[in-house]
Amino acid sequence: MGRADALRTNGLTKRRRPLARSELPVDTAALARYLIGKVVVRELPDGIASGRIVETEAYIIGDAAGHAYRGMTRRNCSLFLEPGHAYVYLAYGISHMLNVSSEMPGIGAGVLIRALEPLEGIPIMQANRRIELLRDLARGPGRLTAALQVDRRLDGIDLCRNAPLWLGQDDHEPGVIAQSARIGISRDAHRLLRFYLRGSLFVSGSRSLNK
Repeated sequence: MGRADALRTNGLTKRRRPLARSELPVDTAALARYLIGKVVVRELPDGIASGRIVETEAYIIGDAAGHAYRGMTRRNCSLFLEPGHAYVYLAYGISHMLNVSSEMPGIGAGVLIRALEPLEGIPIMQANRRIELLRDLARGPGRLTAALQVDRRLDGIDLCRNAPLWLGQDDHEPGVIAQSARIGISRDAHRLLRFYLRGSLFVSGSRSLNK
């Protein structure tokens, strides 16, 4: 399946284009909110798989829960790139996590993509996850990377251009964006830096977090 054919799926993507770096807020919390409703696009040998972002978490400058807190290392250097680059890491030796660098070059901070609403390439994602239930294909950061075959090989990729992995913009308008404390952290856990689409079935976390 060619790109042009794949991007006609669901009638949603005729107007889709990569996000321009100049459009990205150069502020981590603002970017986390801005990315709600945008689309993660993954180009694979079997076709294109994509999902609309319904949940993010911001890891801001000086955040004790962030990977950049103790400075740049070989592992986290993608967080210090200009906004719009992928930082992919392996959590607990099990699941990959997809983040977007968010501040000026040399300043480490990022946005974790926590959940997607599947749009295109659903059979591809189902095969990758070995499940059929649509709601659970990309409801959580480890699930979405497994569904889209995102791993460390994509660390540092520019998400603002046509590439194997990119961020897209279309004419979709998100609904109400809510915020809460972040999930599964112990440091700086009080900060309301998790953003999600209120009412979405594809958001992760407990019901109490998703009011």
